[in-house]
Amino acid sequence: MTPADRHLVWDWNGTLLNDFSLVLACTNAAFASVGGPTVSADEHRVRFRRPIADYYAEVLGRAVDDEAFGRLDKIFHDAYRVGLTTCELAGDARSAIAAWSGSQSLLSMWFHDELVPTVHTYGLTGHFSRVDGLRAEVGGDRKAESLRQHLAELGVDGGSVVLIGDSLDDADAAEAVGGRAVLYTGGFTDAVRLRASRHPVAETLTEAVGLAATLR
Repeated sequence: MTPADRHLVWDWNGTLLNDFSLVLACTNAAFASVGGPTVSADEHRVRFRRPIADYYAEVLGRAVDDEAFGRLDKIFHDAYRVGLTTCELAGDARSAIAAWSGSQSLLSMWFHDELVPTVHTYGLTGHFSRVDGLRAEVGGDRKAESLRQHLAELGVDGGSVVLIGDSLDDADAAEAVGGRAVLYTGGFTDAVRLRASRHPVAETLTEAVGLAATLR
């Protein structure tokens, strides 16, 4: 299967958008609101996972039910919106997008109504055949079902998909639809964890596109 036959799905947060520092600060703001600890960048990358409520519960040392997670998620996103204007694209995001010869789209677990205008602000909308975010009031769940819906709307078979993302959940989502994943070390997840997954791993987005083009 050539790149022209493959469809590339990009992750947004921590992949095309370099927002890790903001995400870490907002996560710590959520923890602080309930008397929790402050996590370092390295701790976050080692421990972060979806469902995010499970990650929060591990750090806080207690169960986080739907109601509690909803409150924490609101604190996180209120802080995130304030800081978003400080974020830039990953250094090679534009060149990596341009390097892909086949079709491509964008799928994020950030809120759809905020994602779409933000992607437009960065001048990227025209590169993607579809841009989808989370159509729910509270986030934090796994990505697989969102990817299934995204591909159904595109009319794309999962077996032709390569997803470039920064988390193990991205890889799980790709596998769930019969696709492949290339994992990027510049985002939210520790590189050692990514490499242990045995999926292809790239240190730059340009390298990730190159790896995606070699997958069969």
